[in-house]
Amino acid sequence: MSALLDHDLGPEYETLFDPATCTRKGLCPVTQIRNQAGPLESHSLYYEQHGTGPEKVIFIMGLNSTSFGWLPQVEHFGHLPQYSALVFDNRGVGLSGTPAGPYSTSGMAEDVIALLDYLNWTEERSVHVVGISLGGMIALELADRIPDRIISLSLIVTTAGGLFWQNMPSWKGSTALTRLLMTGDPEVKVPIIMDMLFPQEWLVAKATDDPEGRTNLEVQSAIYHRRLKITRPQTPIGALSQMCAGLTHYVTPARLRKISSSIPKVLILTGDQDHLVHCSNSHNLQRHMPEAEFVCWEKTGHGISSQWKARFNELLEKTFEGGRLAVAAASVDMN
Repeated sequence: MSALLDHDLGPEYETLFDPATCTRKGLCPVTQIRNQAGPLESHSLYYEQHGTGPEKVIFIMGLNSTSFGWLPQVEHFGHLPQYSALVFDNRGVGLSGTPAGPYSTSGMAEDVIALLDYLNWTEERSVHVVGISLGGMIALELADRIPDRIISLSLIVTTAGGLFWQNMPSWKGSTALTRLLMTGDPEVKVPIIMDMLFPQEWLVAKATDDPEGRTNLEVQSAIYHRRLKITRPQTPIGALSQMCAGLTHYVTPARLRKISSSIPKVLILTGDQDHLVHCSNSHNLQRHMPEAEFVCWEKTGHGISSQWKARFNELLEKTFEGGRLAVAAASVDMN
């Protein structure tokens, strides 16, 4: 089935990404039958691919956030000739469909498989998977299902989960999420998001790469205002259904060990000032994934991929290289 191309999409499909690097975008149909005898359910996933390089990377976004959250990564990897960067909106948010809820991370992982199949990203050891927060939970379920297709797995500020009360954010994080659900006003939402994602010390500091000399707060606030201006408002059903996926998520220690041993390169990355997914969750992943590389950055919040975008992108490049080297070494051993 051919992809729905850019010229087939209407003006409501406005994007934040650079059209110069976009090689294809469209809507991927997802159809599934729930519980065998349940109703046929169909929705679509909005996706964009940037670059045409041989190294395929799929970025999986977190709770109630669109693919626009990967802007620093698409700007970086989309301009490198060796990469094809794939971003998409999860079900229930952005330009993707909102099927009946509640959702589960396993069901959302099946969405990702449908997208990879749709784009013919199906070869063995061909896809680097990067998941952040809820996206990392989805990435774990994905890795449990199609380990042979994954060359590296990057688990960013995420968790193996547990009982639903164990999956709750801190009081500060829970309060912020609740306040965000209660308002649609960008002037109210953006300050809440800033305080939720980034340490105050970093926000008040001058941005190191801003030619206008603005603070990190001013730079990030401007980016989020741009995002909110063109993002389709999320429905309450979509928001609550994604929250249910996060609250019910659980990958057992046995499954974590299986994933750890079956993926050539695994990265676990966290920050020490995360109010949404405490860094102890990443330490727990490390305990049950002995082959994984564990990294914890100081003075770092949940918005790690934007807070330290250059360092984050560099670490991903090293992780991708680690996956390639591990596959090459395994091939030599087999011969």
